[in-house]
Parts: sequence; structure tokens; C-alpha cells
Amino acid sequence: MAKRSRKPETRGVSRRGGLAVASAAAVVVAAVVGWFAYRAVADLPGVRLPDQGNLHVATETSPHEPYNSDPPTSGPHLPHIAPWGVHTRPIPRELQVHNLEDGGVVVQYSCDCPDVVEKLGAIVRRYDRQVILAPYPGMASRIALTAWTRIDTMNELDEARVVRFVETYRGIDHHR
Repeated sequence: MAKRSRKPETRGVSRRGGLAVASAAAVVVAAVVGWFAYRAVADLPGVRLPDQGNLHVATETSPHEPYNSDPPTSGPHLPHIAPWGVHTRPIPRELQVHNLEDGGVVVQYSCDCPDVVEKLGAIVRRYDRQVILAPYPGMASRIALTAWTRIDTMNELDEARVVRFVETYRGIDHHR
């Protein structure tokens, strides 16, 4: 009778090896996903401010807590919004905050700078909704970009920075 050669038992070894490879792959995938998630949050434009809630007030002169930024990025606001688009007069703070809550971005300027205003207007007009351009006299910087709990200010126009801010935050609804 011919002897059969017996194959060495490899079933357990290959299963353990496969498990080790799968575990290592899972760790690598988790690290890569974690890195990109961190970078996505870390690279968001503007400065994040604490959320001051979304309390409605009856009028723009109704008493309420002070805003934590100027222009404001959240907090008490009127129950209606300002029309989207380009404005030639300042928008009351209590009105613009509701636009932010509805997913809007407000671009404001404080300068006698028609060339800058025209360039900002061209950017704002690219969007049918959810972006406003308006003057904001007395603001500390020449230009401010606001979204819900976010602000970015600049003294010189950086068109790419404005577009990135608008593209990042426009359309994100913040109703609770």
C-alpha cells in the first residue's frame, strides 16, 4: 500500500495570519479616515465662536443678550429674514442673524471702496440664494464674512478666501 504523504496542518496558521492582516488593515484605514476627518475640521475657514442660540425677538430694539462678535454669528434675531443679494444699506444685526440661521452667509464691508464692493458684489451675485452683501459702518475690519458661529475678517480683499468661506457654509440650516 502506498503511503500517503500527510500535508502539514496549515489551516490555523493561515486563519491567524489572515486575521492579523485584516486587523492591521483596519487600523490603517481608521488612521487614514481619522486624519482626513481631523484635517476637514481643522481646515474650515474662519474662526469658530460659541453658539448663542436662536431665540426670536419681536423687534430689533427688543432687549437681548449682547452678541459675542461684531458682526454677530448667532444669537437672538427677528422672526423673518433680509432679502438675499446685494444691499446698499446696512442690515440690522437682529435681521442678518436669522439669515445665518437659515444657512446664509453675510459679506459686509466698512470702507469707501467702490472697487472692492464691486468685486464682492460679483461674488455674491454668483449665488441665487443664501448670500448677502451689505455695508456695515464702524466695523473694526474692512471686510467681514459671517456664517452661523463662524467669522472671518480681512482688511484687503482676498477673493479666493471669500469664495471658500461662502462655498463652505452656504446652505447649512441651523434650526433646532
